Amino acid sequence: MALSFDLGRQLDAQLRQAAEGLAAFSNDFAPEVRPADPRFGDFQANGVLAFAKKAKANPRQLATQLVDALIALDGFSGALVQPKKGEPTPPPNGIDYSIEIAGPGFINFRASTGVLAQWLGDFRDEDAFKKGASSRFEGRKIIIDYPSPNTAKQMHIGHLRPMVIGEAVARILEFCGANVIRDNHIGDWGTNFGTLIMAIKREGVDLGALGDNGLPEIERLYKLGTALEKEDPAVRDISRNELVQLQQGDAENTAIWQQIVALTNLVFEKTYARMGVTPDVTLGESFYCDKVDRIYTELTECGIAEESDGALVVWHDEVKKFARDNERPYPFNIRKQDGASNYGSTDLATVLYRVEHFKADEIVYITGGPQQDHFEQLFLTVDKWFTCKDYSKPQLEHVWFGTILGEDGKAIRTRSGESIQLASLLDEAVARASKMAAEKTKSPDLTDEEKAAIAEAVGVGAVRYADLSQNRTQDYVFAWDKLLAFEGNTAPYLQMQGARIHSILRKLGLQPGEGEEGASALETDTELALARKLLNFPVALEMAISDLRPHHLCTYLFELAGAFSSFFSADHVMVDEPDIKARRVMLCARTLAALETGLHLLGIQTLQRM
Repeated sequence: MALSFDLGRQLDAQLRQAAEGLAAFSNDFAPEVRPADPRFGDFQANGVLAFAKKAKANPRQLATQLVDALIALDGFSGALVQPKKGEPTPPPNGIDYSIEIAGPGFINFRASTGVLAQWLGDFRDEDAFKKGASSRFEGRKIIIDYPSPNTAKQMHIGHLRPMVIGEAVARILEFCGANVIRDNHIGDWGTNFGTLIMAIKREGVDLGALGDNGLPEIERLYKLGTALEKEDPAVRDISRNELVQLQQGDAENTAIWQQIVALTNLVFEKTYARMGVTPDVTLGESFYCDKVDRIYTELTECGIAEESDGALVVWHDEVKKFARDNERPYPFNIRKQDGASNYGSTDLATVLYRVEHFKADEIVYITGGPQQDHFEQLFLTVDKWFTCKDYSKPQLEHVWFGTILGEDGKAIRTRSGESIQLASLLDEAVARASKMAAEKTKSPDLTDEEKAAIAEAVGVGAVRYADLSQNRTQDYVFAWDKLLAFEGNTAPYLQMQGARIHSILRKLGLQPGEGEEGASALETDTELALARKLLNFPVALEMAISDLRPHHLCTYLFELAGAFSSFFSADHVMVDEPDIKARRVMLCARTLAALETGLHLLGIQTLQRM
């Protein structure tokens, strides 16, 4: 039987095919195949129970009919078994799956050692994994809006989450076949530039002389300008005038603004490079300023937008919290009272541009939880507007995240109450990793340059993984000792396990993929447990993409590393029997491939030596 990369999805498709020929099942039957408790099998189909309840039928009888039809399918090899209590029943010789109908109608599948061997042979490295996964989103164009920092401000720890979550989501979707466009929608337009231009002119600052690290000076100027505006209303009027001139295309103010943007981007690019973030396009809010008039016209013509206290707004009365009769009315504001555009109008223009210019099928926004209401209103407005104009609707998704907390349970800050700069945080992570590596190094022959590269990979990887391993919608506590630990669910532990497998293969004089010829069938409990855990790599990917939550992949990698440790402790690789040695070398290589592929998808550098 030809095997798919994702055996669970393959079984799901085969069960649907089997159900099509049965009068008792309708077209809306969903098998709901998922990983099973290892005591009962590799996969379990639970969909019969829900379908039977809806159809008012006996679920076990339906399950029996479905299994009989499945076994009769061309290209499927399975046998119904009656396992002994507490003992797993492998498939009979020559059969791919043993099938058990359990309880009221659960269907359990256990793959044969032949299926395990075939799958491990077909999917042996990152390229093979990617080829197998690519059909999931093949031909689908997805734009991911991240990391989208604000111009004229240094990145702080709050920018960590959109950067690492966005990059992981982009890599996973790309791996699964999507045509991904990373759109860095920077905040490069707004009232703050009036204040900045005023302060720059007042202080006589030459932006060209600030060099590559001028952002702290720009931030100082903005704080100075804000303080001056509070002290003297006349200064505030000057700032407003500078902003108006900028919006009207004044040459001097435009040149200053362009210098601010260029200087900021230069600094940002260094952080992007360090974090492995590679935006495909950078189209900030300024890009859409000349595109908002169409928004106002079309939403008004459609009867979606209306004037309210001088502003142009959209009401969504079908949603209580956004309704005009709510105790605290909360419309979607798309044009300010003074006629200026805002986030609402530029975000609407951005959706339209992405559909018309990029032909986007889906747009994913990576932002913090406090922006949930904004995006809910944006998506509601787009739906009504695109329906009115008969525009092609993209799928819109808000991937929001919680807050990074200090060990005191509050939003993490410096002791003085300031935001922690992201570059400083990464530097500290690398310094701590370097110190820990010096204390625990097992490779004394490493050069200083190699040690520095390892410290960078471990430190930055640890910070990244500590974020990604959390359910993104939850807050989490940032703790140095925990995230840099070489045990537990951390990047250093997983990097160390990868380096350990490389070391095993080096001692055997092998490269990954070599020395597997003549391998015998998997036999021991720990060999089989590791092989079955490898089969679940596609399942982990599916879980990660189903709601765009990378922590599912992190959990899988940690469990895989644990399964490998159990295997390596119980089953020696360097044995005399060549067939046993070959199969265990193969398991080492496949574990390494899955481990490194998973870490690469998370944006974490892998290591051959530590």
